[in-house]
Amino acid sequence: MKVKDIIRVFEQFAPFSYQEPYDNSGLQLGDPEREIESALLCIDITEEVLDEAIEKKADLIISHHPLLFKGIKSLTGSNYTERILIKAIRKNIAILSVHTNIDIVNKGVSSKMCEKIGLKNCKVLDPVKNKLEKLVFFVPESHADKVREKIFEAGAGVIGNYDMCSYNIKGEGSFRALENTQPFVGEKGKLHIEPEIRIETILPEELSAKVVAALLSAHPYEEVAYDLYPLKNKNYMIGLGMTGELEKDMDETEFLKLLKEKFTAKGIRYTSLLGKKIRKVAVCGGSGSSLLSKAIASGADAFVSADFKYHQFFDAENSILIADIGHYESEQFTKELFYELLTKNYPKFALHLSEVNTNPINYL
Repeated sequence: MKVKDIIRVFEQFAPFSYQEPYDNSGLQLGDPEREIESALLCIDITEEVLDEAIEKKADLIISHHPLLFKGIKSLTGSNYTERILIKAIRKNIAILSVHTNIDIVNKGVSSKMCEKIGLKNCKVLDPVKNKLEKLVFFVPESHADKVREKIFEAGAGVIGNYDMCSYNIKGEGSFRALENTQPFVGEKGKLHIEPEIRIETILPEELSAKVVAALLSAHPYEEVAYDLYPLKNKNYMIGLGMTGELEKDMDETEFLKLLKEKFTAKGIRYTSLLGKKIRKVAVCGGSGSSLLSKAIASGADAFVSADFKYHQFFDAENSILIADIGHYESEQFTKELFYELLTKNYPKFALHLSEVNTNPINYL
């Protein structure tokens, strides 16, 4: 196993291009070509976590929160970040962080929260825009099935819970093969009319190169006519936060007790009880206060997230129950997400879940 093999798994599941502009997800320290035998999975990288990695002989630390958010002008060991970097270099331990790119995917951090609460019919709360493209191309009828199959295998044609989606129109294509060509049909120097199918499909922009490559490899023509159009449509498969429904209605106090139990929350900050049942729930791992208006608009009875400021609690306006369970508490199961993803791809690769509680906040 090489470091780059691990990176590839995360890139396929949650492309690093999805991360927020302020973020610094990705390989932070180490050689991607280095061979490794085990990894330690954690939320934060502290000096205690690094010592744990050394003790467990882990070659790689995979964290949710990046160790490095800003540039470093010197490396003298003057703070914990620098001390960790120096020690990790000496011990030849690589560091990989997977942060907001795994927050935004459909089966990411918020989805794991939904799972722990027991929510069903889960959907993305705030779908992203301008992340989709439409592919249009023309292919002879004899090869339409083969080309469709290849572009679908490359990831095109997924709309929500449906795949292999396309629109097909029969028509006629015209062309004349000039010198230095080897036409699939027709003769050089003569106008040819060929029964063709115009195929339209949709794809995430990060897959455009892969899908176009699949198109070109499967298409019989020397010169393939195709167009890629950027779309303003929302991509309902990616975005921050999620909504879901409980199996049955719950009293507000009962629901808060459920959160306390499932997330081992020692202190939940919440708005005034509204005296109504909780059924639809919105969640967002980490700092989700900016999504409050989205949660209200979704019709959710409660919004579970973290890092709400004092005045933001007023913004609930007695229309939704805010439950601030804590930043660490809301993201603590991301380690499980890492573990499930990596063992699915590399079942024999040694993984360790960090046993260090890195939550910097304590409660009386």
